[in-house]
Amino acid sequence: MMAVNLHLDVVTSFVSELAKLDVRDVCISPGSRSTPLTMAFARHGGFKTWLLLDERSAAYFALGLARSHRKPVVLVCTSGTAAANYMPGVVEARFSRIPLIVITSDRPGELRGVGANQTIDQIGLYGSHVKWSVEMPIPDGTPELMGHARATAARAVGMTLTSPEGPIHLNWPFREPLLPPVSTDAQNARRHTASVKWEVARRQFTVPELATLAATLQGAGRGMLVAGPQFDTALVRPLLQLASKLKFIVLADPLSQLRAVNEGLDVTYVIDRYDTLLRQKDLLQGELWKQLKPDVVIRLGQAPTSKVLGTYLAKIADVRQIVIDDSDDWRDPQFSATDVWQADPALLLNTLVGLVSERVLSDYVRGWITLNRRIDERQSEVATVIESQCQQEYVHSGDENVNFSGLFEGRIFLELADLLPRNATLFVGNSMPVRDLDSFFPKINKPLRIFANRGASGIDGVVSSALGVSAAYEEPTILVIGDISFYHDLNGLLAAKQYALNLTIILVHNDGGGIFSFLPQATQTDVFSYFETPHGLAFQSVVEMYGGVHQVVSDWQTFRGFVSAAMHEGGLRVIELRTDRDANAHMHHRIFDACRNVIV
Repeated sequence: MMAVNLHLDVVTSFVSELAKLDVRDVCISPGSRSTPLTMAFARHGGFKTWLLLDERSAAYFALGLARSHRKPVVLVCTSGTAAANYMPGVVEARFSRIPLIVITSDRPGELRGVGANQTIDQIGLYGSHVKWSVEMPIPDGTPELMGHARATAARAVGMTLTSPEGPIHLNWPFREPLLPPVSTDAQNARRHTASVKWEVARRQFTVPELATLAATLQGAGRGMLVAGPQFDTALVRPLLQLASKLKFIVLADPLSQLRAVNEGLDVTYVIDRYDTLLRQKDLLQGELWKQLKPDVVIRLGQAPTSKVLGTYLAKIADVRQIVIDDSDDWRDPQFSATDVWQADPALLLNTLVGLVSERVLSDYVRGWITLNRRIDERQSEVATVIESQCQQEYVHSGDENVNFSGLFEGRIFLELADLLPRNATLFVGNSMPVRDLDSFFPKINKPLRIFANRGASGIDGVVSSALGVSAAYEEPTILVIGDISFYHDLNGLLAAKQYALNLTIILVHNDGGGIFSFLPQATQTDVFSYFETPHGLAFQSVVEMYGGVHQVVSDWQTFRGFVSAAMHEGGLRVIELRTDRDANAHMHHRIFDACRNVIV
């Protein structure tokens, strides 16, 4: 008969408490030392359990789930390097403010530092990248440990959800034998005392303070709202309402959830072509500079995706810039903030809408809206023409790269703005895809969720994060990703096969890191190969190994057909566009240059 450790009923108590606190998803990577946790979660019956073999992929998958559900997701792994492989996902969760409960199993203290197998120093493993880290007591039958387990479960959930939301780490050492007793949640409920409930309040100013803040905004003649990446859809309506009443322009990052909104919302004051406009540094001077310069800037969310927007905010450091954030994290990489209003942004804006009065349209607002419209029209006009010209130039150059389709990477997002159905999710990889999203995805009155891993902006784990998002929603999820980032997370595709998840991947394959063609490193031809990282890989066999369908497109009509069919038929589908790094950089520069004549 197998030995059972009766002391491990404390683990069952802990797991039951998490269920009572509305935790529902648990991502488990297999291992021996985590046996008590794995069995307790698997036997409970109140969790959706995800078995994910690769710990790095598991962490990013959990991150995608937690971002979508906006509630904590649990990660469970064994001891040793398994725990270390969670680190990239934990880092992204910390800076994206996504709630994760990371539980690493461990050897007991007497086996540490003595050469025991699969044993590393896991205490404080994630450092400052978690909000809270604690080592759990080794289960030994002490009655007080039951109360401690329940309290720790409540504290773990509460800490992940308290502003700023983020990951916490529990390191739990276990002695053998590792098999827990088989006990039901009902038995535990009778045996243990009442649960601990952690309520999280939303921060708000007092009534007199709110009146002062409203007066500040009401008195601003030239207002600008800068909405950076954020995931709270509750922020969208009050922000647009405030902009409409005060006649403030809104520079809306594509990840702000303000580029694709419900049909009934007014997007008149949303500026979506600021990235192209602010690139024209030599034109933004003199009278035009004076015409477009605000006298107050309200900033929300993470740092903007657009580098030129960040530079612009630093350049107008003499303007009052107010950061609204509900946490004490310092989100001001330009060091240009003059005020920080610490309150729940959605709650604050909702209140301010009722305290300010309607204002008339100014020349300042008209100027921004007019330039935004002209740039939008010009980009649409010249994109196809320049793409065609570049294709011809490439053919006539005699280059024998037969894989080059000649398609312009930025146009992907113009096409998707039309193709995606209401309430779909667009997930975008870092480096070039998210920048093209910023430059070319237009504002539309069609609700979409637009996500990216912009906390630490890494290129790893993107496939897994998108699959985690797909697992949370019934509507289609589309991922746009570059080939280097795709290569980094090929293991993540296993989740699609295991759980029959629906994900359409648009793979931009230019055989290397396309972002570097836009950076100064591109001028250093003798060492540029260290940056552009050509790999010569073909991905069809890998996609098919994971049960996916791989398709290659060379024109936009085929692209539209494949994307529409993929969203309708479901499953894992990879639609690949073969592009050329140099040609793509050339097309970008020509399109941005073509917009110059509409600015002056």
